[in-house]
Amino acid sequence: MVKAREPQSPPPAAESPVSRAERPLKLLIAAAVVFPIAIFAVVAWISYSQHIDEARDRLQRTVDTMQEHAIKVFETFAISERYMEEMFGNLSDADIRGNEREYSGRIRNFIRDLPQLRDLWVIDADGRPLVSGTIYPMPPNVQLADRDYFSGHKNGTAPDTHISAPVQARLDDTSFFAVTRKRLANGKFNGIYLVSIAPEYFTTYYSKFPTADVTVAGLVRADGMALARYPATQAGARAAPDSPFMRAIVGNPQRGVTGGASSFDGVPRIVAYRKLPDLPVYVNAGLDVTTVKTSWLSDMLTHLAFGLPATLMMVGLGIFALRRARREAVANSQLRYEAARRQSTELALRQAQKMEAVGRLTGGIAHDFNNLLTAIIGNVELAMRRNTSEDARVGNSLGAIRQAATRAATLVQRLLTFSRQHPQEVKIVNVNRLVTEMSEILHRAIGETVRVETVLASGLWKTAIDPNQLESAILNLAVNARDAMPNGGRLTIETSNAYLDEAYVRQSGAEVEAGQFVLVAVSDSGTGMTADVRDRAFDPFFTTKAAGAGSGLGLSMVYGFVKQSHGHIQIYSEIGQGTAIKMYFPRLSDGAAFSEWEEEAEHVAPGSGEHSDVILLVEDDADVSRFVVEALSDIGYRVTHATTAAEALEKIKAMPEVALLFTDVVLPGGMNGRELANAIKRTHPNLPVLFATGYTRNAIIHHGRLDSDVDLLTKPFTTEAMAKKVRDVLDGNKPGDTA
Repeated sequence: MVKAREPQSPPPAAESPVSRAERPLKLLIAAAVVFPIAIFAVVAWISYSQHIDEARDRLQRTVDTMQEHAIKVFETFAISERYMEEMFGNLSDADIRGNEREYSGRIRNFIRDLPQLRDLWVIDADGRPLVSGTIYPMPPNVQLADRDYFSGHKNGTAPDTHISAPVQARLDDTSFFAVTRKRLANGKFNGIYLVSIAPEYFTTYYSKFPTADVTVAGLVRADGMALARYPATQAGARAAPDSPFMRAIVGNPQRGVTGGASSFDGVPRIVAYRKLPDLPVYVNAGLDVTTVKTSWLSDMLTHLAFGLPATLMMVGLGIFALRRARREAVANSQLRYEAARRQSTELALRQAQKMEAVGRLTGGIAHDFNNLLTAIIGNVELAMRRNTSEDARVGNSLGAIRQAATRAATLVQRLLTFSRQHPQEVKIVNVNRLVTEMSEILHRAIGETVRVETVLASGLWKTAIDPNQLESAILNLAVNARDAMPNGGRLTIETSNAYLDEAYVRQSGAEVEAGQFVLVAVSDSGTGMTADVRDRAFDPFFTTKAAGAGSGLGLSMVYGFVKQSHGHIQIYSEIGQGTAIKMYFPRLSDGAAFSEWEEEAEHVAPGSGEHSDVILLVEDDADVSRFVVEALSDIGYRVTHATTAAEALEKIKAMPEVALLFTDVVLPGGMNGRELANAIKRTHPNLPVLFATGYTRNAIIHHGRLDSDVDLLTKPFTTEAMAKKVRDVLDGNKPGDTA
């Protein structure tokens, strides 16, 4: 940069030629000294400001990550509390003590794969622990009434969900902090539920941050109590009320950046913090000011080394500018990457919110709606079988009713699949064999104008998924591909082994962990999708087809199935070139928990008068129970009906000849179908049980997958499906799901 010179005054008349010659030299010498010093001072100030700003930005990104991590971890604590409330909410202290072994085992199984949990406890109204997952039997002399988390709930001074200070365990050499909730009986205090949390779970996670970005990280209560801190500090340490952190959260209680000397060790730091939603807990991360200064001084010494020689001053400035440009280019590149990653994350969040909204809606209506559809379909089938009218219009009307009800049932199942709430019957699947055996149904579905090609990889890994839903997903994709090729074309189904690395997972925002997957790709040579259509393709009820030509749930169902299977799905499409949809399913590493998939054999529709076994039906819906009783009685079974679990327990005492318990999962009276089956198994251990449900989140379905020891008939069901399932269970076939 050339600097304009100011006009010079005419020299005095008495000024000598030597003076006139020295002036430019003196000015040049002064400029050679002052100009580099001034430039160096300005650059040093700018560089220091940039180092501070970059440190603040890194800290804010770090606490964003810490906040997301803490939110997910605290969600597991809330789930744990709900789990205990569901398990013990209706039990007395005597019931819990009497079945301590069973409940301790159930808690132990629940926390086994949750390293963030130290233990789960139930404590009675006097402060004596009743049961825990790690200590059995519970020593009778343990007393916890003096703990603040207990006394606070008992005295009514603690909030509904209380987060305690770190304390030392009394039964082993560990420390923990607790999340507690009041336990009520008839509206009165009856003790507490306690979730014991391992602080080292957080400190281990915080220790993985680069020391150049974070020197201190912690989880802190709103009153300054340190719940977990890396590097470790004394248990129960509390930030001083006048510390920079405590002053900052008073002024900006949700998020912010502050600085000053720490009240824990007196070290000056820059500290960023975020509050967890709806909890009096903060995550914070700090960077020592000396670390920032050391990095800054290191940079400035480099610049100084280039700027000292007067002859290389311009070269040094040029190198400095080049290095600044390079740093800015890297920073801009990182900013663009961060913006793209944030956009991808926001898209994934919006999709998850849509899924949750549809899931809540579907879950709210599924149980009652499926009961209604069961009664409609079942009674229409009975009417069709008993129809003696010679008027063909009667049969046509009944058939139309049955078809409409079946379409409604399919719609509900697709909504449940999209929202990841449809129970999956997981099997060990050879995908190549499944695709091969689907060839006939694919040809029937897509017609003669589309040529089907399969490219099946040799040595394909196996995966644990629901084979029926995979078949439905491939069929849905094939039908969509056919509609995208109105003049015919080529449909290709390809399988291969694949590996998704961490870079791909970060870039795509996929909700999976990096690792090995089985890839199933369905591609066509059709019209392709625009970017806008591709971005909305998985949205429920979104369709580009004409009104009445599609429900808009086909791709949504595929999306929900893949996500519920812990997989990943991606669309690749170009206008005029076609579309490829790739489904990734996790490779099966241990198949001990699942059985091999075998294609179901064709079965014959039920007749009548074939069987005489006695079936105990437990169903509270009058319309459903009426249909089931009549349908099974027509086949030849003898059916006795109960509306509640208590009534069923009384009836089975007087009926030792009962051959099958057929029960709904959701029952009135405080005992569900699973609990009823467990109670009957104590006196009738060999009695087979068949469950029926329209929708349930737990009891027999966990993490979206059917328990391995359960026979389930999903509502709504047909007479044929019910008859086959009842016969299979009575004959001792493997458990499974029939819809």
